[in-house]
Amino acid sequence: MVSRPAHPRQHGALAHCMRFALLALALNAATAGASDSASKAATEVIRPAPAAQALPPASLPAGPPRRAELGQERASPETARFADWVVDSRDNQDMPFMIIDKVGARVLMFDASGRLQGSAAALLGLARGDDSTPGIGEREISNILPAERTTPAGRFVASLDRDTRGQELLWVDYNTALALHRVVKGKPSEQRAQRLDSATPADNRVSYGCINVPAAFYDSFVSPAFKTTSGVVYILPETRTAQQVFGSYEVGHRPAPTANVMDIRQAESAASIGR
Repeated sequence: MVSRPAHPRQHGALAHCMRFALLALALNAATAGASDSASKAATEVIRPAPAAQALPPASLPAGPPRRAELGQERASPETARFADWVVDSRDNQDMPFMIIDKVGARVLMFDASGRLQGSAAALLGLARGDDSTPGIGEREISNILPAERTTPAGRFVASLDRDTRGQELLWVDYNTALALHRVVKGKPSEQRAQRLDSATPADNRVSYGCINVPAAFYDSFVSPAFKTTSGVVYILPETRTAQQVFGSYEVGHRPAPTANVMDIRQAESAASIGR
């Protein structure tokens, strides 16, 4: 398992989705005499220090196009094209990678070579949008408006950690308190398990931004993939194009590399180091 140090702050820097879910569980199990402070302490999740982002490739690879191996997966055309780009450009830097298709509410887990290992439905942020509200990772969950409950798009270097109850989760982004974890019970009215089982992605928007996946999928594919290494999580946009967010291209029409794109990517990665 990847060992990541806990961040010294234990209050504003809590993961909103896990706090919300664990609070619901704590309230269900609490006795009438339990204090508010004890309930809150049981729900806290300490955010670890951020991992350094891997630098993108220095240039596009030579040779014939490389493509992802999707097997029998019926991925959306956008997801399939994006997976091909990751493999062809080697943007994952020889790490396992995950693609989260927000439009289809689906998660696909790949090994480092681009071979699909497994896929599943996912629950995502209630609000549609590709950006996080500035400073949302430091705010109390009670102050987060429904319109601010987004799952942001982007490229993230992620690794495993544990919450204060010892439950494993995948930290995706430190600054926005974004994590991927096994689906939690939440409020009874949310019916999270039922939403995951439904045939449509239309009812999969319910979380505070974190990604909820079936426990079997997490245990079979996510945890083993990230057990001894970090990996890349790509969250596809829903209000912009993948090319606008990632600088991706359609494999088979590979462009010549441009210094502009690479300079921007390297600057973004360098800026993330040490946050």
